[in-house]
Amino acid sequence: MTVKPWVGLAASFAASWVMMGSAFAQGGALRIGVVAGFTGPVAGLVQESVEGAKLYFDSVNAQGGIKGQTLELVTQDDRYEPAAAAAAAKSLAGQGVLALMLSRGTGPTEAMLPVLKENRLALIAPATGASSLYEPHQPYVFHLRASYQREAERAVKHLAGIGVKRITIVQVNDAFGNDAGKGAIKGLDELKLRAQSHLRFDRNKPDLAPTMKAIAKAGIEALVFIGPGYAVVEGINALRAAGSTAHVATLSNNASADFVKALGENARGVIVTQLFPYERSTANPMVREALGLAKAAGRNELTPAQLEGFAAARLIVEALKRAGKDLSRDNLVKVLEGARFDLGGLQVHYTDKDHSGLEFTDVSIIGPDGKFWR
Repeated sequence: MTVKPWVGLAASFAASWVMMGSAFAQGGALRIGVVAGFTGPVAGLVQESVEGAKLYFDSVNAQGGIKGQTLELVTQDDRYEPAAAAAAAKSLAGQGVLALMLSRGTGPTEAMLPVLKENRLALIAPATGASSLYEPHQPYVFHLRASYQREAERAVKHLAGIGVKRITIVQVNDAFGNDAGKGAIKGLDELKLRAQSHLRFDRNKPDLAPTMKAIAKAGIEALVFIGPGYAVVEGINALRAAGSTAHVATLSNNASADFVKALGENARGVIVTQLFPYERSTANPMVREALGLAKAAGRNELTPAQLEGFAAARLIVEALKRAGKDLSRDNLVKVLEGARFDLGGLQVHYTDKDHSGLEFTDVSIIGPDGKFWR
């Protein structure tokens, strides 16, 4: 278990934590948990999203916290493994966290569901768009991003919008890939197009070089490439080595600085879907606020994942402010279910039967400077 206190801010734990359904002790820290892959294949994205959350929590703590109580983040590394995620969530629930946030990945997040139910514990802004977390309705999961299917559909429509018709879908052969792949097919169907081919690869042993040689030989104009960052990097590099200049569109799970760095010279021009406003757009109030806090902390810019973490933290703070004196797990869920939240130009609405939150989708292109351009 790793505890990450806020920089420059001391937060004392309450002598004892009152269990779920009752108020937390006054004067203590409000503990928010993150169970995610701080090591392993998604570590870069996880670190960036937590940095964004800390950026906002730090600013709230500097102004006195929530009703005099500071916010403290408690993290555990699930290594992107479902069994480890379930165990870590159970551990944090036992330690009295008020809510969890920013889990990453379909399998790990699904593994936490029984723990959430047993402990009446909200999971806010999981970084996964899996259909299984939307339907059937999950009462303790509150989304802050569009589904994988909607992302893939948006990628296809962007490619068609720039005149591309010969499109191939390349996806990892797992729940994530199958889910997002359905969205890509739906997008093609709506445009009355058909995939030139629909190819699958193994997550653990992608071995994409032969596939990419065949795609290059077939003269495919574009790929919708659905998979973990390391596999998509391997595939793009193999595609370029085979001489193909086809457009490549991938999903927001690869919107990280590590992904761009790993691609090197082949990063330029890669299309990446995005689920939040442009992280450089000062016209958006939330982005403007985040950039201002980042600069005050000595940073000149934000990544998409950092902005996602910032938005998640802002949502939690808004809900806690509305909770009144009853800062309990039960009341936090109740507040989230019955309200509309303005996160600064970003409108979020939940009901007791619909926790979708946002359906915003956009696309970015990696520019020559290694940044995501929109």
